[in-house]
Amino acid sequence: MTIPRLVVAAPSSGSGKTTLATGLMAALRARGLRVSPHKVGPDYIDPGYHALATGRPGRNLDPWLQGEERVVPLFLHGAAGCEVAVVEGVMGLFDGRGDTDFASTAHVARLLDAPVVLVVDAARQSRSVAAVVHGFATFDPRVRVGGVVLNRIGSDRHEELCRSALAGVGVPVLGAVRRDDAVFTPSRHLGLVPAAERQDEAVDAVDRLAALVSRSCDLDGLLRLARSAPPLNATPWDAGAAVADEAGGAPGMRPVVAGGAGMRPVVAVAGGAAFTFGYAEHVELLRAAGADVVTFDPLRDERLPDGAGALVIGGGFPEVYAAELAANEPLRARVAAFDGPIAAECAGLLYLCDELDGRRMCGRVPGRASMTSRLTLGYRAAVALARTPLTRPGERFRGHEFHRTTVEYAARPLFRWDDHPRLTGTGRSGADGYGDALVTASYLHLHWAGTPGTAQRLVSSSRSPSVLR
Repeated sequence: MTIPRLVVAAPSSGSGKTTLATGLMAALRARGLRVSPHKVGPDYIDPGYHALATGRPGRNLDPWLQGEERVVPLFLHGAAGCEVAVVEGVMGLFDGRGDTDFASTAHVARLLDAPVVLVVDAARQSRSVAAVVHGFATFDPRVRVGGVVLNRIGSDRHEELCRSALAGVGVPVLGAVRRDDAVFTPSRHLGLVPAAERQDEAVDAVDRLAALVSRSCDLDGLLRLARSAPPLNATPWDAGAAVADEAGGAPGMRPVVAGGAGMRPVVAVAGGAAFTFGYAEHVELLRAAGADVVTFDPLRDERLPDGAGALVIGGGFPEVYAAELAANEPLRARVAAFDGPIAAECAGLLYLCDELDGRRMCGRVPGRASMTSRLTLGYRAAVALARTPLTRPGERFRGHEFHRTTVEYAARPLFRWDDHPRLTGTGRSGADGYGDALVTASYLHLHWAGTPGTAQRLVSSSRSPSVLR
């Protein structure tokens, strides 16, 4: 299967990958092309801007969370029906898990056999740009750096000096982007403010990025590079097949429901400005497992969706909205009394705690959460300690953490961290989360495509439609 594609990478974070990738997606869409957006790594926020730029769900590609063998199938699934795919990298091109390049942008580029466009921040340098590009182009011969885009160019003379220096490197210059504060997008913690929190501003920002890239880059040259990618020999990922394979090999799982809409369990997924983190494949897997998926907003809705048999409360920034979440007492009371399974990650964990920064939350997790100044970030390996609707003691999970909060738990933990210092840089130890017969809650973010049994277990343990109030 042939999908024109390229990977947008950089020597380091902060070089302009998101600016170039999002602007390129929007510029190509403005040309009338169907563009498939992808992001290397676990990040939830950049894909939201990618979705605005392309009109399609932003999708992640992560060998650690999903498994190496699923990266190409997931890419093909997301790119179905598209004419070109743009993959935004993460961190520096060769930065992976711990001191390895596993799950790095280079790793994903190799799996996809995709050419790389290197975005270089040229501010405060000229001829040295050539040394940077030469080093990255030759460091790993398995990675094809097919072009460079110079970012933060200050003047015509600055651009001329950089282009002249790069003339002998053998990597074509496919763009030179001038400094432009008008395309600045506000950040929070380590990434952009989610697009869902600033919808109108985000749309304007994406439009400005499209105009910037259109006037600064060689779109025809970038398309030629994308079209140089060879065919991929793989079958696109399919949620139904993933669920069926997992259910077939897991004793005790209820088969996928095959009846009318009234016979299907309803899974309610938290959304709105406080809970913006989620992967598109989760909803696809829940539906494939036999559920109807509906959304609710804990900031605004006073009732759970009618017939809800299970809840999914994912990540986001609830600490920003703690007062509003606390003020919605009717919904908090309904979540506290909910008698179906609840799957919660990070922000969802905080919402289920007794309190967050001194404000009352739902009280389903015995513990107090508070904001801190310390960022906890990284891939994690974990071993389940408790039996919950989603976990069995001794099972191993791969996920990631991303938060500036802490929880003082008053009950048994759900996971034991099982990290190795060489792979994480920290060797995170100890335990986290809370689990019981209904609740699965922790800081660990999972990608359910990497553990497709998660969706089936949640649907199988949901309250039967026949007993819903």
